Amino acid sequence: MTARTDPIALYLDADACPVKEEAYKVSFRHRIRILVVANTPLAVPRHPLVERVIVPAGPDAADDFIAARAVRGDVVVTADVPLAARCVAAGADVIGPTGKPFTRDSIGMALATRNLMEDLRSAGAVTGGPKPFSGRDRSTFLSALDLAIVRLKRAGFPAAPEA
Repeated sequence: MTARTDPIALYLDADACPVKEEAYKVSFRHRIRILVVANTPLAVPRHPLVERVIVPAGPDAADDFIAARAVRGDVVVTADVPLAARCVAAGADVIGPTGKPFTRDSIGMALATRNLMEDLRSAGAVTGGPKPFSGRDRSTFLSALDLAIVRLKRAGFPAAPEA
């Protein structure tokens, strides 16, 4: 197998993502291209490393775009567990907005929990939903994203070339 020569990409599942600004900061600091994927136009920084990708409306269009492109040496930020599972299977590093990594070891349990909660909700059970997003979650996310990118760089995956 030949070494990867294209730069690390950071895919942001951007619809309802609470850590866009943090992802931009880490992307700029490490010179990592960031693809902001959504099915509605979102304001993004005017920066050569930022690419806004607007996918067609419809279920899973953003997920399908990301999952078709994310590979080993890329990072995906999403709270969507099925998308995380697809990207983990492709070898990408996947981090939730709270900083929790999705890994080969944890994704099975995350999918099972998600499916159980979905079944309970469809049966009429009140499950409460996720806890509110906190400043601590934001800080944990920043650390986790920074660490993931540093690990990839140390493993030989390149950053974007100087503009």
